[in-house]
Amino acid sequence: MRRIAFLTMLWLSLFSLAARGDQVTLKNGDRLSGAIVKLDEDAKTLQIKTDLAGDVTIKWDDITGIVSSQNLHITLSDGRVVVGTVSTEDGKLEIATREAGTVSAPHEAVKAVRNDAQQAEADRLLHPGLRDYWSGLFDLGLSVTQGNSSTTALTIAGKAARVVPKNKLTAYYTQVYSRDSHENPAITTANAIHGGVRDDFNLNEKIYAFGFTDFDEDALQHLDLRNVLGGGLGYHLIHSKKTEFDVFGGLSFNQEYFGSYAIDNPTPPPALLLEPSQSRHSAEIVSGETFGMKLGARTTISEQLSFFPNLSSTGDYRVNFDATAVTKLNNWLGWQITFSDRYISDPPIGLKGNDLLLSTGLRLTFGKGTF
Repeated sequence: MRRIAFLTMLWLSLFSLAARGDQVTLKNGDRLSGAIVKLDEDAKTLQIKTDLAGDVTIKWDDITGIVSSQNLHITLSDGRVVVGTVSTEDGKLEIATREAGTVSAPHEAVKAVRNDAQQAEADRLLHPGLRDYWSGLFDLGLSVTQGNSSTTALTIAGKAARVVPKNKLTAYYTQVYSRDSHENPAITTANAIHGGVRDDFNLNEKIYAFGFTDFDEDALQHLDLRNVLGGGLGYHLIHSKKTEFDVFGGLSFNQEYFGSYAIDNPTPPPALLLEPSQSRHSAEIVSGETFGMKLGARTTISEQLSFFPNLSSTGDYRVNFDATAVTKLNNWLGWQITFSDRYISDPPIGLKGNDLLLSTGLRLTFGKGTF
């Protein structure tokens, strides 16, 4: 009977300790019990999961003490990761490890705190597989008119991105098509495709290297194909949770192939003049900037401006500009408005150098990446 009573008391004590979980003490003397999840390294806030209030975040500087019943992974300023249960004594964290005994760490020396699940995710993020951490989006804009006019306009865009601490790999695609069926025969008023792949690799916290390849086709400009290969270096001027602003520069090689077409002859006859097909190959400078900002919990804006001065034909240049504003309706659905401009200073004879696109419609997203 004594043995049974002892085992019962021991079980109740262990159950009471487990039920109590982790405990955080604040500067004002308040205490919060639950399960510690992680310390956000950027915002310096500790996340704790409670039974009554759910997930609660507390500023790290407002915390004076921690007691944990679970093992926590503590990353220190010297790079060490210490694992064990945590208590607090004289303002220092006391980590009871299995192998090194008790390790003391000043409050200000703690760079990260993670539970087992968060540490496993952090380890996976340091050594991700090629199929890990992909996210994406799909935009759709459609307008149709009937009656005195008969037009159809369709805009689709897609993007997939793999974002890990040192690398961002992005693939993108945009297509616009519009048709005026009121004329006989029907007239295509827009038919253009833009796509490409870009890879950004962080060399350190501020400087990154990038490489890209772009593909363009524009039926109304008689552009059968434009392929650009380029790369260079960039600099993170602003990099926070709400705002990102980068500048970049480098070199590229541009290949353009234009098909033959007919234009009106200003001094007929004949009524039409045939412009032969042509190809262009040129070296370019790449310079530009990218900007992104969160406006509240649901709305984000982003834009990128790229300028390509031509080194092979001095005085000629290209400009690419893209801007998007998105408001989330829920976790996977949003409403977007997009503006794009593709400009070349030396279009083929009789054609315009500017192609503008303004569209709005639904956006579907998957994953949790950054665009």
